[in-house]
Parts: sequence; structure tokens; C-alpha cells
Amino acid sequence: MSGRTPRALKRACVILGTVLVYVLIWAGLTTLIAAIGIRHFWGRISVSQMLTNLVSVQTDGGGGSLVWMGLFFVGILPIVITLGIAVFRYYRHRRRKRLGIAPSQQRAPWIGRSVSVVMVMALTIGGTSAFATTVGVGDFIRSASSPYNVADYYKNPQVIDNANKRNLVTIYLESGEQTLADDQLFEKDAFKSLEDATPESEGWQSVDSLQQYNGGGWTMAGLTSTQCGVPLKGASSAIGSAGSSSDDGSSGNYLGGLNCVGDVLGKQGYKNAFLGGANGSFAGKDKFLGGHGYTEEKDLDDWRAMGEPEKNFRSDWGLSDQRLMSHAKDEIDQLHADAEKTGQPFNLSMLTLDTHEPVHIYDYCNVDTKSDVTSVFACSMEQVAGYVNYMKEKGYLDDTAVVIMGDHLKHMSAGDAFHEELDNNPNRSIFNRVWVPGDKKSTSLRPRIDQLNMFPTLLEAAGLELKDHEAGLGVSAFEETVPEGSAQSLPPDQYATLLDSLSSSFYNRAWTGTKPEN
Repeated sequence: MSGRTPRALKRACVILGTVLVYVLIWAGLTTLIAAIGIRHFWGRISVSQMLTNLVSVQTDGGGGSLVWMGLFFVGILPIVITLGIAVFRYYRHRRRKRLGIAPSQQRAPWIGRSVSVVMVMALTIGGTSAFATTVGVGDFIRSASSPYNVADYYKNPQVIDNANKRNLVTIYLESGEQTLADDQLFEKDAFKSLEDATPESEGWQSVDSLQQYNGGGWTMAGLTSTQCGVPLKGASSAIGSAGSSSDDGSSGNYLGGLNCVGDVLGKQGYKNAFLGGANGSFAGKDKFLGGHGYTEEKDLDDWRAMGEPEKNFRSDWGLSDQRLMSHAKDEIDQLHADAEKTGQPFNLSMLTLDTHEPVHIYDYCNVDTKSDVTSVFACSMEQVAGYVNYMKEKGYLDDTAVVIMGDHLKHMSAGDAFHEELDNNPNRSIFNRVWVPGDKKSTSLRPRIDQLNMFPTLLEAAGLELKDHEAGLGVSAFEETVPEGSAQSLPPDQYATLLDSLSSSFYNRAWTGTKPEN
């Protein structure tokens, strides 16, 4: 009995050791393949982006084939390879046993075992390191010990005057980067048609060098930063709070503890509507909009229900910008007519998608450049320009403010175009145009602000005056100076540290709390 126990213990240890080896192989393969895939399709991302975006992709109108590729290469392939290695080793062991080859007869068996151990450890360490670097785990850990907290600088928007409130139209341009207007770098100015439709001579303005906020760079980050005035950090919502909502907003409380554009305008009597070509549930967008005052949202399912033919859709994302702008014309006609009849102003927001890579070439787009991407950008901007001209012809610009801006800079992942032109370009900024009817035409917009400042800018473009012109971490672009003590008054390095800060207590309240009074 005493002799059996050591043998049983030894066998158990061998089995556990073998299982551990295969678990390490699987983990190394999974993290390595995931890192390669993320780098290729999205470039380097953040933990927040991964948790708030990648976990909620949709197979229909929210990534399409990328979802299935991810499921296969990250979810299935590592398991198949690991099982294949296990089966190979099992049958090799049985063959040697059948041939009567004892371990002692093998040539230097310790060499084989050592090489195997080194290879497994290299795969495990290499895979986890590559993944950690790709999603910025080190930055995430450092942000937890930051001396700064967003709560110390956050300003709940307070409307002190609404006598001049007006309609508001906001158009988000997918990957709308100003740099693509440089015809010295690219084959042509992709924004030419939109620039012609929004000339400075008629009163259109722009923020010189509008910056992507530090840590941003994807669509939901662009939407929430410009509509709520804070960096999107979904990961923090789950830290230290057992009752927190999931990071993609699936509980229906997407940053529900914050007042955003739709909330403020809704309390001021506005009707809030949103139009987008993609699946509204992608990345929790519908939860965000529905939880922040938007009572109408039309997306991929709505366009299909309206009878749009399949040729007007791209399989990976959704409806073409040409058809989206056509529906947007009908939408603003109805909203404007209702506003004139009832006196209720409206806030109409929309998001394009044609310029999301890999780009899709619709029949309406004439490719006249070597790079398809340049032509597709130009075609998308022509559709937006046509919409601006439509508003002008209908007289809507007499009582409606318009803000056009990119949702983020163009992605620079391994599979995207224009690395040579953009990778080391020091002058990258977000395209934007601002139209405000009336007395704001003579004011110049404060230059080199980031997306967080667009939150109060949108509210003041709608004719609302805010206390100290502040909302969230931002100060309205219509204000030439920033208040002392605001986040915008911090030196650049300290401001960057603030935006990087995990600010767990703030984001726990933002995701789980109720909206403060404004």
C-alpha cells in the first residue's frame, strides 16, 4: 500500500503537468493569434476599446466576416492545434511503446524535453506579451495609480440661458481625418466637395487642428467623447462594483450616470433622433442613444424594413452613405415641419460608414484614383455635401446649427491604407465644419482643442448658454479663453495624465448611477 501511494501521486503529477503544458500551449496560441489579428485589423488599441467595442461586435452590420474570422482563428483554431499536438504526441508514444523502444534507449531524451519546455514557454510568454502590448495592458495598469481623477475636473452641464435655442444637426464622418484633404500627400483632396459646400465666406467655421482625445480612436469613443465630454472607459465600470453594468451597456445603462447632449437637449424640449447605416446594437450604440434622450434611432434593420434593396448594403456594415443621406433628407423635412408646427426644436445626429475599411465601392462611386480608398472618401463626402446643399436650398440653415466632424482619425492598422503618408505625420487632425445662424458667425473657434470640448460646443451651437461654457471635461470652442481650474487649463502633460487616469470611482458612478440634475 505504501508503495502504491507514491506511484499514484507521481502519476497524478504527470497528468496535471501534461494538462498544464497543453493549457499553456492553448493560451499562448490564443493570445498570439488575437494579437496578430488586432494589429492587422485595428492596430494598437486600449483595454477600454477592447472591452467596450470588441466584445459586442455583430455578425450582421457590425463587422460581418470579421466576427466569423475572429471566432475561428481565436476561438477554434488554437483548440484544434492544441488537440492536434496532443494527439500526435499520444500516437507517437504508443508507437514507440508498441515497438518496444524504452525511454532509456532514446538518444538524449532530456534534450527533447528541454526543447519542448523552451518552446512552450516561448510561445506562452511571446503570446501573452504580444497581446498585452497590443491592447495596452501596461498603460492600463499604470493608469490605476494615477494621481489624477476625472471627478475632480468634471463639470455637469448647467444651462443658464435658453432664449436662443435652435435646431441642431450633427454629422459624424467615419474616419473623417482632415489630413486626407492634403492633395500634396494624396492623389486628390478627398474633402473638396464638402469644403465647397461649407465655405468660410458664407459663415462656416472650423476648429483649426481638432484633435482626437488622448486614448480615443474608435467610433463609440468619438460619439461619447463629443456627446458626454469624457474619455470612454468602460473597463473601469466593472472594477470594485459588483452591481455595475456590463461594459457594452447591455444592461441598458450605458454611461447612465452622466448627462450628455441628448439628455440636456431633451430636458430643453428637443426631439432627439439618430440615423446610422450599421447595426444599432454594435458596441452598445443603441443602449447609449436610448439611455441619453434619443427617442428615435434608425439603423440597419429599419432600412431593410423600408424595403432597401440589398445592392445598397455592404455585407460587413450596412447601408450606403448615398441612401443614408437620402433618408436623412426625408427625416429633416419631417422634423423641420414638425418644429415649425409645434415649436419643438430637434436634434438630428447621423453617422456615415462608407469610409470604414476595408472600403466597399458602390455603383454610385466613380473610382478615379489609384487608391480605391481615396475615391471612396471623396464619394462619401460628395453625399454629405449634397445633404448640406439640400439644407441650404430648403432654408433650413436659417434656424438650424450644423456640426460636421470625423468620429476619429483614420485607423492605421496593418491592413489599412496610407501608412506612408500618415504613420509619422505630425499634423494629423479631425475634419470639422460648424454652422451657427446668427450672431456667432463673427467669432473664431478656439484652435487645437480635442473631442471632449465638442460636448459644450454642440450645446452652445444649439443656442444654449452654459455656466462658464463648460460641460464634462470640455470648454466650448466658442469661448476664446478657458476658465482657471478647468481640465482644459492643465499643462499638456498633466492633461494627458488625467485622460489616461482609470478614475474608477468616477466611472463606477458614470455606469451605475443616475443622472445628476442640470
